[in-house]
Amino acid sequence: MVAIRDEVGALLDRALALSQAPQTEVVYLGQDSALTRFATNQIHQNVREHDASLQVRVIDENRIGVASTNRLEEEGIRDVVERAAAIAARSAPNPRAAILPEPDGRTHDPQLGYVVATAEAGAELRADGARAVIAAGEAKGLQVAGSFSTSVMTIAVANTHGVRAQHRSTRAALLTVMMDGFASGAASGYAHAGSPDVREIDPAALGEVAARKGDEMRGAGELEPGEYEVILEEEAVAGLLEYLSFIGFSGLAHEEGRSFMDLGKRVMGENVSIWDDGADPSGLPAPIDFEGVVRQRVDLIADGVATAVVHDAATGARAGTGSTGHGLPAPNTFGPMASNLFMAPGTTPRDALIREVKRGVWVTRFHYINPVHPKKAILTGMTKDGTFLIEDGRITRPLLNFRFTQSIPEAFSDVRAASIETKLVPGEFFGAARCPALHLGSFNFTGVTASEGSA
Repeated sequence: MVAIRDEVGALLDRALALSQAPQTEVVYLGQDSALTRFATNQIHQNVREHDASLQVRVIDENRIGVASTNRLEEEGIRDVVERAAAIAARSAPNPRAAILPEPDGRTHDPQLGYVVATAEAGAELRADGARAVIAAGEAKGLQVAGSFSTSVMTIAVANTHGVRAQHRSTRAALLTVMMDGFASGAASGYAHAGSPDVREIDPAALGEVAARKGDEMRGAGELEPGEYEVILEEEAVAGLLEYLSFIGFSGLAHEEGRSFMDLGKRVMGENVSIWDDGADPSGLPAPIDFEGVVRQRVDLIADGVATAVVHDAATGARAGTGSTGHGLPAPNTFGPMASNLFMAPGTTPRDALIREVKRGVWVTRFHYINPVHPKKAILTGMTKDGTFLIEDGRITRPLLNFRFTQSIPEAFSDVRAASIETKLVPGEFFGAARCPALHLGSFNFTGVTASEGSA
């Protein structure tokens, strides 16, 4: 349990005091965010926003009601409590989900991942970063777009069982896509970086990576679909991990029999280990969940064996394990979510991964990823922003983008090498993943795009 700042604690205490339900949970979410956008090689938007909300969940005779508000004065707090109670009164009993966590005695650092430099970053810093990225693209004759954001996020949770927890963190992210609007094929480059500390982001270096990719992708041609060895850059690996979390690492997915995680069985290669850890400062720290439970490190895949899934209070109670601290805001149909992912590095320098590839494909990242068969963890999607043919250990020419359809556990059962270095990649939808680049023995490409320009 941690002390909650007076002004936020007063809001939570007031909402709890107004509730007449036997069980009540109150969640405060606050965010101060700033964003600088750029497109067609110029900055076109600079915005700053403050948002704060209060969410109330009440449970009465196994009936659940949830309501939220941005009105944080007395009338707004009273109204949101009354609405939550009214919703509960009209709801059908749901004893499987009508569970709030109890205090478990574990502690956390309420400021883990909070960096003053990020919190105080101004528009000039972001504009300077955007200009550095744009300059790199202009040097290669590319059209540059992207965004540079900084934010401070606060979560505080209290419930009638005595749970009280708070966490404050910062995040910075810089993303750019660079394209040649006049080139045929998929002439585009991409780079993305994120960190709690804005000083760890190097806009000039990021711009050079995207510009090099965009320049080298000019004149992309076709390669016949099929199974190829691949080098997946960290962004591509992180995208796959995010979807594995979405479809398989959840205790609810496992309980309902739709997860590929056959606990105790080998599901990937012996050289693959994947875990979730919200308290690791090398990620984007989030040491408490949206139910106020301190997150535990969960070893999901250990040496290729499916070891555990993550839980919130409800799925943990049904599984007999208790919550692992991975609850999402109520109401939620997804169940718990692993959102602070890590993949173990290998022993090969990143630049040396390509040397053992006789003929294969280099993939910068994937997009439009979707599940095809969750139970088998078969995903489909497309390559994007830097796809190249590898021959005799070197890149020989750019390729039009592929569509893939692949069982990811099957692909991760033949990891030929993983880089020593790892990179933190912010998630497309949530969280982040710190992972290595990978050399996989086989990946199934099922089709080639038409000439697509910036699609």
